[in-house]
Amino acid sequence: MVLHVFKTEHLKGVVSLPASKSYSIRAFIIAACGGRSLIKKSSDCKDAKVACKVAKSFGANVVSINQNSFEIQARFKKPNLKLINVEESGTVLRFLLPLISLNECDSTVVGKGSLIGRPNLFLVETLRARGVNITGRGAKHSIPIEKKVSPFKAGKMSIDGSISSQFISALLIATPLLEEDTVLKLTGNKLVSSDYILMTRQLLQKAGIRITKRSDREYLIKGQQQYKGLKNFTVPSDYGLAAFHMAAAALNPSHVLLKGNLKDDLIQADGHIVRIMKAMGVPLKKTSTSIEIKGPCVLKGGDFSLKDCPDLVPIVAILALFAQGKTRLKDIRHARVKESDRISDLKAELEKVGARLEESPNSLVIYPLKNPKENVILDPHNDHRLAMAFCVLGTKLGLRVKDIECSHKSYPGFVKDFKALGVKLSNRQK
Repeated sequence: MVLHVFKTEHLKGVVSLPASKSYSIRAFIIAACGGRSLIKKSSDCKDAKVACKVAKSFGANVVSINQNSFEIQARFKKPNLKLINVEESGTVLRFLLPLISLNECDSTVVGKGSLIGRPNLFLVETLRARGVNITGRGAKHSIPIEKKVSPFKAGKMSIDGSISSQFISALLIATPLLEEDTVLKLTGNKLVSSDYILMTRQLLQKAGIRITKRSDREYLIKGQQQYKGLKNFTVPSDYGLAAFHMAAAALNPSHVLLKGNLKDDLIQADGHIVRIMKAMGVPLKKTSTSIEIKGPCVLKGGDFSLKDCPDLVPIVAILALFAQGKTRLKDIRHARVKESDRISDLKAELEKVGARLEESPNSLVIYPLKNPKENVILDPHNDHRLAMAFCVLGTKLGLRVKDIECSHKSYPGFVKDFKALGVKLSNRQK
């Protein structure tokens, strides 16, 4: 479906923010590993639903107690893991691979769409080095991935942390269940998305799992630990999804209030959007329950490292088009292996509206948009974050965005919430 986003005269209203996709996925997977968990206000996005389905595959008894809240009783020793479909969730896929390696049966993991061709090489290599007979398709070990009955041995492990933190989180979740202790060493020139590793460790701690961080590049994980469940866990609101409404409010005449669970006790990589927007000149007001923005704001460019928050690349690039002076987004090489290549694909699409961008393997430079072309059609390359970022751009230029339904991967209610703020939208079939 193509979504026509018209120029917006004024944004006003209140939006209840969706729950964090990243925390929801981790909560379902960790809950399946042991104990009793009560997960409240989970995300209703596609990836979170996949994680819930996978928890059931591990034998967990999952009961929906009300909308987006679930009671989970783990039965980790009664799994049904012969064939698991993770659809398009890269996070669920990576978390799954070490866990199925613990199980004494052959397993095949399949998926579709943007997962085809996404790399799992580093994780597969680490598992193979510890005795696991696991193989994916091609040199990148993409889906489908097959695991044969084989021992997963504890001990010293190393993994390259320069492409994805999901590989590291996956090992931190599974290795406490091994018989012996594990020492996990992180290699690579530059570690990325470290906030996501801390996110995983925070939830593991809530579930009774002890991880000792010896340094930024080494963890000690004791074996034979028991997951005690997440007991009573309320999923926080998603800063990365809030970012699209925040950007739209900053770019247009507006008075927008975003409400949700925005406490700072749980780390969120995309929480960096608050710091970045303030640095660009947005005088937003944030509390533990809301974010308030009045626009339009006079924006300024600058240099921003998105090493720990690659998901913010698309929306910060949109803000940069309307900033004074050029903006450089650096340390973003790992943004190339998301649902799309979030450097090259983003550059190609924004050039259609007359934008000037320069890319390198690890950075993207965005210049202020002069003489923009209006009402063009942009292709998000089946990437939910590109699709929503293009909708924000549409409030300034008027745009048509292809395949807007791909936003359901993380934010099924995005179009409805965007419209509630006063954005004029029109859907039509392709």
